[in-house]
Amino acid sequence: MNKIRMAALSAMTTLGLTGAATAHVTLETAEAPAGSYYKAVMRVGHGCEGSPMREMRVKVPDGMVSVKPMPKPGWEVSTVIGKLTTPYESHGKTITEGVTEVRWTGGKLLDEHYDEFVFRGQLPDRTGETLYMPIVQICERGESRWIEIPAAGQKSDDLKEPAPAIRLTPKAK
Repeated sequence: MNKIRMAALSAMTTLGLTGAATAHVTLETAEAPAGSYYKAVMRVGHGCEGSPMREMRVKVPDGMVSVKPMPKPGWEVSTVIGKLTTPYESHGKTITEGVTEVRWTGGKLLDEHYDEFVFRGQLPDRTGETLYMPIVQICERGESRWIEIPAAGQKSDDLKEPAPAIRLTPKAK
């Protein structure tokens, strides 16, 4: 590998690690092809400042459909069904309602432990767009609200509690 490519790879790796270090709930994969099915693996680094996490709520991004959470031993999983901002067609029918939030409750994530929570769904066909998944961690004492979405010209790293994000890339040919 030539020196320029090696330096570029090193810089990208450093930037990626910096972004992940500032957020305490991150997505395992931060980009995926528009219109594809996406497995959202949310990495939770700890509870809330010494207090165990007892519940996690994830707001499903507008346009993400056919959402199904993965059951997790020790946790009860549930979904909130609501009116979709953008209806879609499936098997000849117009779908106007779907999963708008996924919740895991009843478990216990100690502050000194790490865990992952998973759901899958189909991403909207909007290449170049960034989708945000606001997440709330509810702990025995307190909560962390990873819900901030950057304004135009602002970066997620500028925010105190940024929502995890996924960038929609062009479809594979």
